[in-house]
Amino acid sequence: MRRALKIAVVTLTGAAVTLSAAACGGKKTTDGSGADGKKTLKVGLAFDIGGRGAQSFNDAAAAGRDKDKSELSFMTEEISAKPDEPDADKEARLRLLASKGYNPVVGVGFAYTSSIIKVAKDFPDTKFLSVDADQCKVEGANVEGACFAEEQGSFLVGAAAALKSKTGTVGFIGGVNVPLIQKFFAGYAAGAKAAKPGIKVLPAKYLTQPPNFDGFKNPALGNEAAKGQLDSGADVIYHAAGGAGIGVIKTTAAAKKWAIGVDSDQYNLPALSDSKEYLLTSMVKRVDIAVFDFVKSVSDNSFKGGTKKFDLSNDGVGYSLSGGKVDDIKVKLDGFKKDIVDGKTTVPSTS
Repeated sequence: MRRALKIAVVTLTGAAVTLSAAACGGKKTTDGSGADGKKTLKVGLAFDIGGRGAQSFNDAAAAGRDKDKSELSFMTEEISAKPDEPDADKEARLRLLASKGYNPVVGVGFAYTSSIIKVAKDFPDTKFLSVDADQCKVEGANVEGACFAEEQGSFLVGAAAALKSKTGTVGFIGGVNVPLIQKFFAGYAAGAKAAKPGIKVLPAKYLTQPPNFDGFKNPALGNEAAKGQLDSGADVIYHAAGGAGIGVIKTTAAAKKWAIGVDSDQYNLPALSDSKEYLLTSMVKRVDIAVFDFVKSVSDNSFKGGTKKFDLSNDGVGYSLSGGKVDDIKVKLDGFKKDIVDGKTTVPSTS
């Protein structure tokens, strides 16, 4: 059972990491040691752009690491990626954590996958987790890849968008134009059309093109994109843009139109307290469960390498109910979910 694991964390103030600044980004250290003398597990987290506090994906990963605090003692170090950094910096960040004895080490975001596979070969006794493993593929007996059926969860919020739309037009804003984010749009558009065949789904708007990943961080970009989709008639806008999505939600809510969050249940975020009245739902990825289960498996010596998929069948993705905005259509949404789980509906992952 997941809740059998209890985690104690005491926050400390730490000095900056002494590795190259370009390779590290931000860093935070916490230390937990059990009063009962239990062995302390050292957990290293390498965050994607934005780090903890990005109000979305990274915070969901941190929540999994922090989940339930009393039984397992651990110390942890968090280091965040910098915008537009090369893969060499991600590799250096992972090597730093592993060389300092952190085991397990978590890389948050698909961009870490190749670096994790490379570094894991040089640290065979260290267990690594690639969250959002690129193409759902990892290598090495000491590497686990967590991948998610984002298209399935997006299908459900797409159906919600169509059912709630009054203008008959819905929009989507992705952070960066990469295959992972294209999955969100593909599922969203399919769900909207399944729920209301005559719905107009605006072309996906991607905030940046790789290698520029500022589309996952800059709220101003989300703000401008949301204005454009509102001007095109959308009265529901779904974002998959990380921290930049805060701008999408705030702008959409200011226009008194529906916004749909992503990754975590964004209705409960303090940063969006003035916008939650117009937050319809969020497509939830249980990154917290993926990280939590991984850390637990290392702590109890049950770790096995390979990939794990989180989808609707195991509630690895889904939609949030906070605020009660979709209570009136929940039966319909759950009907769509059942059809997907039962194999009656196949959700596309590309447009």
